[in-house]
Amino acid sequence: MLSVDGVGLVTVAGFISEVGDISRFKNPKQIQKYAGFELVENSSGKHKGRTTISKRGRKKLRKIIYQVVLPLIQSNKEFRSIYDYYRKRIKNPLKGRQAMIAVGCKLIRVFFAIMTKSVVYNGSKMIEDIHRPTQLPQAA
Repeated sequence: MLSVDGVGLVTVAGFISEVGDISRFKNPKQIQKYAGFELVENSSGKHKGRTTISKRGRKKLRKIIYQVVLPLIQSNKEFRSIYDYYRKRIKNPLKGRQAMIAVGCKLIRVFFAIMTKSVVYNGSKMIEDIHRPTQLPQAA
Protein backbone atom coordinates (compact mmCIF):
# COMPACT_ATOMS: atom_id res chain seq x y z
CA MET A 1 0.00 0.00 0.00
CA LEU A 2 2.98 2.26 0.54
CA SER A 3 3.93 1.82 -3.12
CA VAL A 4 1.11 4.20 -4.11
CA ASP A 5 2.66 7.65 -4.63
CA GLY A 6 1.09 10.14 -2.24
CA VAL A 7 0.16 7.57 0.41
CA GLY A 8 2.24 7.53 3.56
CA LEU A 9 2.71 5.37 6.60
CA VAL A 10 0.20 7.32 8.70
CA THR A 11 -2.52 6.80 6.08
CA VAL A 12 -1.87 3.08 5.78
CA ALA A 13 -1.73 2.60 9.56
CA GLY A 14 -4.92 4.64 10.03
CA PHE A 15 -6.75 2.73 7.30
CA ILE A 16 -5.78 -0.65 8.70
CA SER A 17 -6.61 0.36 12.27
CA GLU A 18 -10.05 1.68 11.31
CA VAL A 19 -10.99 -1.14 8.94
CA GLY A 20 -9.54 -3.95 11.01
CA ASP A 21 -9.71 -7.41 9.50
CA ILE A 22 -10.25 -6.90 5.76
CA SER A 23 -11.66 -10.41 5.35
CA ARG A 24 -14.91 -9.23 7.03
CA PHE A 25 -15.75 -7.37 3.84
CA LYS A 26 -16.80 -9.13 0.65
CA ASN A 27 -16.34 -6.12 -1.62
CA PRO A 28 -14.99 -2.56 -1.45
CA LYS A 29 -18.50 -1.05 -1.54
CA GLN A 30 -18.96 -2.34 2.00
CA ILE A 31 -15.87 -0.43 3.13
CA GLN A 32 -17.15 2.70 1.40
CA LYS A 33 -20.42 2.35 3.29
CA TYR A 34 -18.49 1.61 6.49
CA ALA A 35 -16.66 4.92 6.02
CA GLY A 36 -19.88 6.81 5.26
CA PHE A 37 -19.14 7.48 1.59
CA GLU A 38 -22.34 5.95 0.17
CA LEU A 39 -24.68 8.32 -1.64
CA VAL A 40 -28.08 9.21 -0.21
CA GLU A 41 -30.78 11.42 -1.65
CA ASN A 42 -32.70 13.85 0.51
CA SER A 43 -36.17 13.59 -0.98
CA SER A 44 -39.72 13.35 0.23
CA GLY A 45 -42.88 13.16 -1.81
CA LYS A 46 -42.55 15.47 -4.80
CA HIS A 47 -39.46 17.18 -3.40
CA LYS A 48 -36.20 15.91 -4.85
CA GLY A 49 -33.27 17.04 -2.76
CA ARG A 50 -29.54 16.96 -3.28
CA THR A 51 -27.55 13.75 -3.33
CA THR A 52 -24.82 13.75 -0.69
CA ILE A 53 -22.68 11.25 1.17
CA SER A 54 -24.40 9.76 4.18
CA LYS A 55 -21.63 10.47 6.75
CA ARG A 56 -22.84 7.42 8.65
CA GLY A 57 -20.01 5.21 9.66
CA ARG A 58 -16.43 5.68 10.78
CA LYS A 59 -15.66 9.38 11.02
CA LYS A 60 -11.92 8.80 11.43
CA LEU A 61 -11.77 6.51 8.40
CA ARG A 62 -13.61 9.10 6.33
CA LYS A 63 -11.20 11.78 7.55
CA ILE A 64 -8.12 9.66 6.77
CA ILE A 65 -9.31 8.97 3.22
CA TYR A 66 -10.33 12.59 2.61
CA GLN A 67 -7.05 13.99 3.93
CA VAL A 68 -4.92 11.75 1.73
CA VAL A 69 -6.81 12.60 -1.46
CA LEU A 70 -5.36 16.10 -1.89
CA PRO A 71 -1.68 15.07 -1.77
CA LEU A 72 -2.61 11.96 -3.76
CA ILE A 73 -4.00 13.91 -6.71
CA GLN A 74 -1.04 16.30 -6.55
CA SER A 75 1.70 13.67 -6.61
CA ASN A 76 0.15 10.66 -8.36
CA LYS A 77 -0.50 11.11 -12.09
CA GLU A 78 -2.91 8.16 -12.33
CA PHE A 79 -5.20 9.43 -9.57
CA ARG A 80 -4.86 12.95 -10.99
CA SER A 81 -6.15 11.70 -14.35
CA ILE A 82 -9.14 10.11 -12.59
CA TYR A 83 -9.80 13.39 -10.76
CA ASP A 84 -9.55 15.39 -13.99
CA TYR A 85 -11.88 12.97 -15.74
CA TYR A 86 -14.58 13.42 -13.09
CA ARG A 87 -14.18 17.20 -13.22
CA LYS A 88 -14.21 17.58 -17.02
CA ARG A 89 -16.55 14.90 -18.33
CA ILE A 90 -19.41 16.19 -20.46
CA LYS A 91 -22.19 14.16 -18.88
CA ASN A 92 -22.55 14.99 -15.18
CA PRO A 93 -19.22 16.73 -14.37
CA LEU A 94 -18.49 16.79 -10.65
CA LYS A 95 -17.46 19.74 -8.54
CA GLY A 96 -14.08 19.75 -6.80
CA ARG A 97 -14.98 18.10 -3.52
CA GLN A 98 -17.34 15.65 -5.19
CA ALA A 99 -14.50 14.54 -7.46
CA MET A 100 -12.23 14.24 -4.41
CA ILE A 101 -14.75 11.91 -2.76
CA ALA A 102 -14.91 9.83 -5.96
CA VAL A 103 -11.09 9.57 -5.97
CA GLY A 104 -11.21 8.58 -2.28
CA CYS A 105 -13.63 5.78 -3.13
CA LYS A 106 -11.26 4.64 -5.89
CA LEU A 107 -8.43 4.60 -3.33
CA ILE A 108 -10.55 2.39 -1.06
CA ARG A 109 -11.05 -0.02 -3.97
CA VAL A 110 -7.31 -0.04 -4.68
CA PHE A 111 -6.49 -0.69 -1.01
CA PHE A 112 -9.08 -3.49 -0.93
CA ALA A 113 -7.52 -5.17 -3.98
CA ILE A 114 -4.01 -4.83 -2.56
CA MET A 115 -4.98 -6.30 0.80
CA THR A 116 -7.25 -9.13 -0.36
CA LYS A 117 -5.49 -10.30 -3.50
CA SER A 118 -1.91 -9.60 -2.33
CA VAL A 119 -1.08 -7.75 -5.54
CA VAL A 120 1.42 -4.93 -6.03
CA TYR A 121 0.06 -1.52 -7.01
CA ASN A 122 0.45 -0.83 -10.72
CA GLY A 123 -0.86 2.59 -11.75
CA SER A 124 -0.84 1.94 -15.47
CA LYS A 125 -2.86 -1.27 -15.02
CA MET A 126 -5.32 0.61 -12.82
CA ILE A 127 -5.89 3.18 -15.59
CA GLU A 128 -6.20 0.49 -18.28
CA ASP A 129 -8.91 -1.32 -16.31
CA ILE A 130 -11.19 1.74 -16.38
CA HIS A 131 -13.59 1.60 -19.32
CA ARG A 132 -14.54 5.06 -20.55
CA PRO A 133 -16.05 6.12 -23.85
CA THR A 134 -13.10 7.42 -25.86
CA GLN A 135 -15.18 8.98 -28.63
CA LEU A 136 -16.79 11.63 -26.43
CA PRO A 137 -14.88 14.90 -26.09
CA GLN A 138 -14.40 16.29 -22.59
CA ALA A 139 -15.80 19.61 -21.43
CA ALA A 140 -13.44 22.56 -21.26
